[in-house]
Amino acid sequence: MTRPPCREKPFFFVTVDGVPDAEPAAPLAPTLAALHAAPLRVWSIIITLYGDAIVPRGATLDLASMLRIFAAMGIDPGAVRTAVSRLAADGWLAGGKVGRASFYRLTAKGDAIFAAAARRIYRAAPPPWDGVLRLVLLPPEIATEAARAALLEAGCGSPLPGLWIVPQETALAAPAGAIQLEARADDATEGRRLTALAWPLARLAGGYERFVALFAPLACWLAAGGALTEMEALVARLLLIHQYRRVILHDPDLPLALLPPDWPGTAARALCRRLHAALFPASEAWLDRHARTPEGHLPPRDADSYPRFSEDSQHWK
Repeated sequence: MTRPPCREKPFFFVTVDGVPDAEPAAPLAPTLAALHAAPLRVWSIIITLYGDAIVPRGATLDLASMLRIFAAMGIDPGAVRTAVSRLAADGWLAGGKVGRASFYRLTAKGDAIFAAAARRIYRAAPPPWDGVLRLVLLPPEIATEAARAALLEAGCGSPLPGLWIVPQETALAAPAGAIQLEARADDATEGRRLTALAWPLARLAGGYERFVALFAPLACWLAAGGALTEMEALVARLLLIHQYRRVILHDPDLPLALLPPDWPGTAARALCRRLHAALFPASEAWLDRHARTPEGHLPPRDADSYPRFSEDSQHWK
């Protein structure tokens, strides 16, 4: 395979049971470095693997294929086995054996949790603003730490003590005794001022900017004629969704009208969508060739689950 002149020394080279996979292309080095620079949550990447690539093809994958994929990320097989065991113990995965081969399936619990995240990850665009701000007032007698934590967990923001804004499409069970109101803003400028007080938008913007800086070089390299192997494409695809998920799930999902001009989340979403589409054919080809279920090859993907990042997508919409 001919590669562009930017080919450099690979960042990782890991073997599984003494069988080496191909060394990764140089443009993957920054994404792999970022993965290992942060606390390595192998269990979370496993959920990304199942949610993005395996559930649309039947939800079951052999452990041997999983180990090969994670080895290409520079992750030790022992760490993968430990994470799989913990996910199984916590009810996220269900396992079984056929002969000496182990297989794991994402359970209904795991599917439901990823599905909730996937509605955010793959949505084509944030919702339009309906001009209404949903407010929750916490009187002092119920403004407990637990009540505030529940509102934060739901993605609400607080511009003033005791006052909370509920994101437009959030289904919220307000704390007992809370006062719920709706306010209509005649000018989006006032709405932007209020949301800037309620949420750490600068921190969120920084997360999106770092995501773009991390993956834009790979997108440019591919657009210039660079080619990844099937395994490299699968690794890049999983790291793309994993890193994007880490940013977007901390985003309250506000309408663009309530965000600063040139909000970097828009560019990040467009990059993720474009790069995922570019990596998809080769990454699926690797799964076609190598991934297994107890019955043999993975079944064809669920046609209703694609294209990703589209309002036409039915799975996890």
